[in-house]
Amino acid sequence: MRKLVVIEFLTVDGVMQGLGSPDEDTDGGFVHGGWGAPYADAIHEAVAAGGPSQTTAYLFGRRTYEKMAAFWPFQPEDNPMARQLNRTPKYVATRTLTHLEWDGAEVLDGELEQAVVALKSSGDGDIAVLGSGALVHELMLLDLVDQVRLFVHPLLLGTGKRLFRDLPAPRPLRVTASGTTSRGTLVLGYDVLQAQ
Repeated sequence: MRKLVVIEFLTVDGVMQGLGSPDEDTDGGFVHGGWGAPYADAIHEAVAAGGPSQTTAYLFGRRTYEKMAAFWPFQPEDNPMARQLNRTPKYVATRTLTHLEWDGAEVLDGELEQAVVALKSSGDGDIAVLGSGALVHELMLLDLVDQVRLFVHPLLLGTGKRLFRDLPAPRPLRVTASGTTSRGTLVLGYDVLQAQ
């Protein structure tokens, strides 16, 4: 049975919007895109400790998939993240896309809950969700998330989309890992426990 692992890069105030580039996500007039760049070169210090090697599939929302598919297939094979992403099966939760260009990517078949349950039952390792804030919210509501890995950058933005949104009940978490990169990013791992 695979675990569904949400992996997110956040500011201290929980903003996940526009991590990578100025034009990545400007919804709501967001102007701080690319805020993650000063911390990117130190992320490998934490990622090497058991992350991508356990991942046997990725799950993306449509918008995140489109951003990733426009970049990662064109990166060199000697880039470890590109190699991992390009060689690993990818599933996309979408109602609008029917044909996916990125090798190894396919549309998640059927309704989200049943499709993700089937995906979790189909092998070993981790199914990693990167970005995909709206999808993560739905997966949390459906109680399908097993673990959360957060990279909390030492920055307050004060505006932007937050990762965690309204939930019908508190969700307790159990700390499984913690650390800090040389750039001050907190790396936190949690098991998601049953709602109380």
